[in-house]
Amino acid sequence: MSMAMVGLVAGMALGFAGYFGGFGAFLLVAALGAVGYVAGRFADGDLEPGDFFQSRARADRRR
Repeated sequence: MSMAMVGLVAGMALGFAGYFGGFGAFLLVAALGAVGYVAGRFADGDLEPGDFFQSRARADRRR
């Protein structure tokens, strides 16, 4: 599935949540979508848990 199609589906889901559920539902769907995105990146192997817990000084030294 292309990224344009994924964006279309995500936009439609947020639009339906905002229209039928109000702003609170819109925020909930957006937050859960972000959590799902990060979980998907973990499942694909693109992210590791340590990536979130490194300090900036340590990350700058590795470059």
